[in-house]
Amino acid sequence: MESKPQRLLSLDFFRGLTVAAMILVNNPGSWGHIYTPLEHAEWNGCTPTDLVFPFFLFIVGVSIAYAMSNKKLDSASHNKTILKAFKRALILFGLGLLLAIFPRNFSTFDFVESLKNIRIPGVLQRIGVVFFISSVIFLKSSEKTIFRIIIIILFTYWALMMFVPVPEVGYANLEKETNLGAWLDRTILTEAHLWKSAKTWDPEGILSTLPAVATGLFGVLVGVYLKRKDVEPATKIAWLFSVGVFTTLAGLLWDLEFPINKALWTSSYVLYTGGLATIVLALSYWIIDVNKYNRFTKPFVIYGVNAITVFFVSGLMPRLLNMIKIKQPDGSETGALSWFYQTFFVPYFSPINASLAYAIVFILFFFVILWLMYKKNIIIKV
Repeated sequence: MESKPQRLLSLDFFRGLTVAAMILVNNPGSWGHIYTPLEHAEWNGCTPTDLVFPFFLFIVGVSIAYAMSNKKLDSASHNKTILKAFKRALILFGLGLLLAIFPRNFSTFDFVESLKNIRIPGVLQRIGVVFFISSVIFLKSSEKTIFRIIIIILFTYWALMMFVPVPEVGYANLEKETNLGAWLDRTILTEAHLWKSAKTWDPEGILSTLPAVATGLFGVLVGVYLKRKDVEPATKIAWLFSVGVFTTLAGLLWDLEFPINKALWTSSYVLYTGGLATIVLALSYWIIDVNKYNRFTKPFVIYGVNAITVFFVSGLMPRLLNMIKIKQPDGSETGALSWFYQTFFVPYFSPINASLAYAIVFILFFFVILWLMYKKNIIIKV
């Protein structure tokens, strides 16, 4: 009889904290009024918001090590496990495409035209791809091989971005529209299928998904080590803190030559964010799983057990609500969610605090729904 995968409360806590942060930064009341830590870096650099996505991919990797460790030992089940992982990746990719195509206004929606212009890359799409590739590598490779793959990915990506001349430009560079990744996205996907805010490049593009896989594999190695039964918790914590500090510093040093950049998902960014994620998980493990201080974890665990579901619905719901039009005194119409923000937040706070207060209420609203699901043991696995 197959034993159930061992659960780590600190991992559930970390996942919930991360997805709640995702929703916070993705749903301000006004994109024109956001506190600086809740914005992405303009290009190079890393704000707290830039940590959220790599933390989630890191957690995906740790979860793979916990969920698939028994299956890794049974080579006969590898193909079945890989097929399940592929189906899950397809679902994630499909949900991302659904968010991209879902109309903001049914009255002007043209399905055929939307397919011609749908953005193909995206957050859920990248999660699906990283999950699948990391799963296959975990099942088929030893820890030493996984480590070597990470190193190969990071240095290969560095060499491609820093030394390969970009066609039509003539030289290697790291600028928004003229780097190798942007050229590849425009060539393969065309501008019609890229991020609508740029159209000439995509922050979840094809080439930058390669180092994103390294982020997932980083989490896999941390998960494998955490799951070891022959190592004392104190030793695990000491090693994880050491690895976290070392890789964070390595990322900062590499930043001097290959800048930390979320949109490009540079190799220095992988090391920097992976190191910080390792430190956060090690600290959480020490406090929650080792010392059993866990009363504060429940709200985040509630978010964590339905992480993908709440992320997807939080992206879908604003579009649905804004299809409901409310008439204004001047005769114009506005979406229901916009009306809610303008009516209950804007008059009572400064612009930037109104925007933040709205985002916090958004998180609390979903917490109530997730809490009811948790009480009824409703877990939607994607």
